[in-house]
Amino acid sequence: MRLAQQLAVESDLITADLVEITEFPDLARRYQVRAVPRTIVNGATGIEGALPESEFVKAVVAAARKR
Repeated sequence: MRLAQQLAVESDLITADLVEITEFPDLARRYQVRAVPRTIVNGATGIEGALPESEFVKAVVAAARKR
């Protein structure tokens, strides 16, 4: 979560929103949140769990390239 926000600060191409799923159960259902953290890239690809920084960045880039 912190890294996603940091990436958004560093790049105009990235936005990051933190959502408390207990307050927004519709979003939790839409994005099939079963565990946290869950990072959604481009509204489609989900990245599960807390990853080391380098792995998280690789996963975000790979997910962004899918579109």
